[in-house]
Amino acid sequence: MSERPGWSTQFAPDSLDELAAIPHLDDITPEWAWGGTTGRGVRVAVIDSGIDADHPAVAGGILHSVAVEEVDGQTEVHEVEDEDLFGHGTACAGIIRSIAPECEITSIRVLGENLSGTGSMFIAGLRWAIEQNMRVCNLSLGTTKRRFYSEFHELADAAYFNNTLLVAAANNMPTPSFPSTYASVVSVGSHDVDDPYTFYYNPTPPVEFGAFGIDVRVAWLDGQTIQATGNSFAAPHITGVIARIIEKHPDLTPFQLKTVLRALAANVRRES
Repeated sequence: MSERPGWSTQFAPDSLDELAAIPHLDDITPEWAWGGTTGRGVRVAVIDSGIDADHPAVAGGILHSVAVEEVDGQTEVHEVEDEDLFGHGTACAGIIRSIAPECEITSIRVLGENLSGTGSMFIAGLRWAIEQNMRVCNLSLGTTKRRFYSEFHELADAAYFNNTLLVAAANNMPTPSFPSTYASVVSVGSHDVDDPYTFYYNPTPPVEFGAFGIDVRVAWLDGQTIQATGNSFAAPHITGVIARIIEKHPDLTPFQLKTVLRALAANVRRES
C-alpha cells in the first residue's frame, strides 16, 4: 500500500471516528434542538466591556472575569473584579442569560469607558478565549481596520478547528467589519420582532442571521435597564440559543450548529 499523504492518517480505517447522525433537515424542530435545556454547563465568553455580576439579569451566572490591558505596547490578560466600565457587556450577558439561564459566562474585558479599546486588545482577548476552550464566544464588537484582517481571520479559523463557535455582531453601519464577515463565524444583524427565538437566515451573506436587536430592553449599569438598538444586542440572542443547543447536542461542530440554525430559521418555507 502506498504511503499515506500528509493530513490523511485520520481517515485510515482504524482511525476514523464514528459520528452521530442528525435528522433530515426538514425534521429538525426546536424541541429536538433545545427542548428542555437551560444552557447548563456550556461555557460562553462575552468579549466586551466587562459584566456587572451583581445585576439581577446576570446574578450568579459569571464564572470568571479577566481584562486585557496594554502595557508598554504588549497585551496582558489578568483576573479582575466583576465590573462593567460602560454597560454594554452587561446588556449582552443579560440577554444570553435570559435565554440560557444556566450557561457559564466568562467575562473578557477588552473595552473601557466609552467603549474604547484597540484591535490588539480584542485579538488578545479572543485568543485567550480560544486557548481556554470556550464553547461559544459572543463578539458584539468588531473592527473595520484592514490591518487586523489577517490576524482575526487566523483566529477565526483557530476557533473553528478548536470547536469554539464565534457569534459576531455585524457593523451597525453599512461597512464590513471583522470578524463578522468571515465564513466560519455566525454573523448576526437585527430585526424588530420581540421574540428571542425568532431568527431569520439571509441567503446572501456575509451577514447570515437576523435576531431581535431593535428597541430591546437590556440590562445596564447600576442594576438599571434601558431600551437600546443595535446588532450588538441581536448577537447574544443567537448566542443564548446556541448555548441551549450545545447543552442538548454537545458533539455538534460549528458547521453543524450553523446548519441547525439555518434549518430552524423562521423564514424557511416548510412543506405542509
